[in-house]
Amino acid sequence: MGEFELIRQFFAAASCAQVGEGVALGIGDDCALLELPAGEQLAISTDTLVAGVHFPDSADPFLLGQRALGVSVSDLAAMGATPVGFTLALTLPGAEASWLEAFARGLDQMAQRCAIRLIGGDTTRGPLSLTLTVFGRVPSGMALTRKGAQAGDLLCVGGELGDAAGALPLVLGQRRADSAQAAALLARYWSPLPQLELGLALRGKATAALDISDGLLADCGHIAAASGVALLIEQARVPLSEALRTQVGDTEALQCALSGGDDYRLAFTLPPEHLADMQLAGLPVQVIGRVAAGQGVTLLDAQGQPVEPPRRGYQHFGSASD
Repeated sequence: MGEFELIRQFFAAASCAQVGEGVALGIGDDCALLELPAGEQLAISTDTLVAGVHFPDSADPFLLGQRALGVSVSDLAAMGATPVGFTLALTLPGAEASWLEAFARGLDQMAQRCAIRLIGGDTTRGPLSLTLTVFGRVPSGMALTRKGAQAGDLLCVGGELGDAAGALPLVLGQRRADSAQAAALLARYWSPLPQLELGLALRGKATAALDISDGLLADCGHIAAASGVALLIEQARVPLSEALRTQVGDTEALQCALSGGDDYRLAFTLPPEHLADMQLAGLPVQVIGRVAAGQGVTLLDAQGQPVEPPRRGYQHFGSASD
């Protein structure tokens, strides 16, 4: 199967590849054309997922399609952007029809859930890898960034953490996956739903934000560095799911939440006066600490004393304890 036939059969005909709001021209030409309303900016993010590094070689292609797009759109949520379109650069060892059909179906299902359209990309032969670039729109000057946290702000997250990290031994076949708890963790790993509604609600309220991909401690370090402040995390307030506690125990559950990564929940700093209204609106805003003068990220025990975690997060080309 040639490149253009592959694109036509598995991707160009998908529901998510049809022209819609914000997309004037999609797949089929040298470039896609996007239309932005006056007074809005284009938000762009690129993610690459490599077999054997970001997912097992034997990963179910349907689930892989869901996960690949979900983790990419999460970057738009972190900026408070509305999704518009995405491109897919797909490197394949071979054009296996059953694999491509399942992958495209998973990709399309996540695209429908995120209201984002496939607008182009590329295919080539080689070791399996996926590169997705997502495009979103946000009113000028309203994008959420990592810079802006102020002493006195609350440090918040958008829900329970650690489930995807708790699922990793199940994904790798190191633990059994035959319980309701295991199924819940696997769902969080393979189908991460970007917190787009929360990101939009945080515009004009949060002072800094990002999505948690490399672990709470490591990613909060980016906010601390960009904003020139200290973030204090109270470990007793870090939200953990009952499924994770049951599957791995309280101690390991906390470690998964602090440094496991792959959560794709939002972490953000919020002036205290906005907290009640956001919680009354039903938004998943959970306070885990505060912003103070200083630098870096400090984990506090129940007595308010600093504690050093075994590791802080995942880094490419570096040690996990960096």
